[in-house]
Amino acid sequence: MPVFAYKGRSSRGDLVQGSLEGADSGAIADQLLNTGITPTEIKVTTQSVRSSSNTEVSLWKRLTTEKKVDVMELMLFSRQMYTLLKAGVPIMRALAGLQESTQNPAFAAMLQDLRESLDSGRELSAALRRHPKVFSPFYLSMVQVGEMTGMLDETFLRLYEHLEFEKDMKDRIKSAVRYPMFVVIAMAIAIVIVNIFVIPAFAKVFEGFHAELPLMTRILMGFSTFMVDTWPILLALLIGAAVAFRSWINTVDGRYKWDHYKLNLPIAGRIIMKATLARFARSLALSFKSGIPIVQGLNSVAMVVDNEFMRSRVEQMRDGVERGESILRTASTTGVFNPTVLQMIAVGEETGDMDGLMFEIAGMYEREVEYEIKSLSANIEPIMIVTLGGLVLVLALGIFLPMWDLGKAALH
Repeated sequence: MPVFAYKGRSSRGDLVQGSLEGADSGAIADQLLNTGITPTEIKVTTQSVRSSSNTEVSLWKRLTTEKKVDVMELMLFSRQMYTLLKAGVPIMRALAGLQESTQNPAFAAMLQDLRESLDSGRELSAALRRHPKVFSPFYLSMVQVGEMTGMLDETFLRLYEHLEFEKDMKDRIKSAVRYPMFVVIAMAIAIVIVNIFVIPAFAKVFEGFHAELPLMTRILMGFSTFMVDTWPILLALLIGAAVAFRSWINTVDGRYKWDHYKLNLPIAGRIIMKATLARFARSLALSFKSGIPIVQGLNSVAMVVDNEFMRSRVEQMRDGVERGESILRTASTTGVFNPTVLQMIAVGEETGDMDGLMFEIAGMYEREVEYEIKSLSANIEPIMIVTLGGLVLVLALGIFLPMWDLGKAALH
């Protein structure tokens, strides 16, 4: 099929140019008019020119679009697509309207690519698949099912609700770990400042008295001297450890072990575990409700769960279902669901209401996550108070006790 280069004007009067495949110039003109572009020039071009242009456009999109479209913009896109399609607006006109209204050039470039893909005869799910860093496999599967069932508008509404839930869970996890991380970092900074600046000043005072110092004071002074003399080495080791840890968790085995360890942390682990299970349950319920086959749904949900350990358990469930096992049996063998959840899954299989029961499971875990976050401060504060009290006690024994002894000696 020949390739035509075109120039035209958008509904706002902006100059638009590009290339499209078509039977003749009339077909190209019809495609452009359907997208709201009034053609001013259409001429045949060579395939090589088109390939070069596509390469440049693809590179530009990889550098700008797919790395700069955030979750909030994707949520807004899903909600707007639902509203426009529900109102009967054709999909090409809907995309054109969103492209004109967006303030993000990267997002506008992605919408332009979607329109060109639809112009060339691709389905919407295939056009979205060209941007894997923006649209997850779960998102693509939902859109594909929406196209097959003729319920694309409802699919975008469910995707909006799903993305909103995902963002809420991530925000809750961040808020749960923010407080303890802040306290730990503050304590580490305080220890460094005391050992590098405070203790050396007291050490000079103690040396002037030429008296025997208590054991705790000698330990603190020795540790302070060690930090002052070797702080460049310690800083280099700290940076090297951070880089090594980052490299380790980027490996398959490292990511799996770290994600498994996070679920077993003393306090935050429960929150992360329940939030991850809530995301799994809601995603699976949404796939069931949209009519996605169970194996395909589990495969898509495995990509949504942002934890390699949980992903391996979901893939284990998928493999069991492929072998003909029930969802209850595969879920029980993973070892991550409590008996209450397993009982609800059993009832869902018996009644055929798996989507409803999975929504109930997700709601149960969401309420538990909310409760755990509210009680997080109460659980952490005693630990922090004891730790801070221990540090103050060590400093008091190491610094003020010898000053007290020297003061008494001076009085006598």
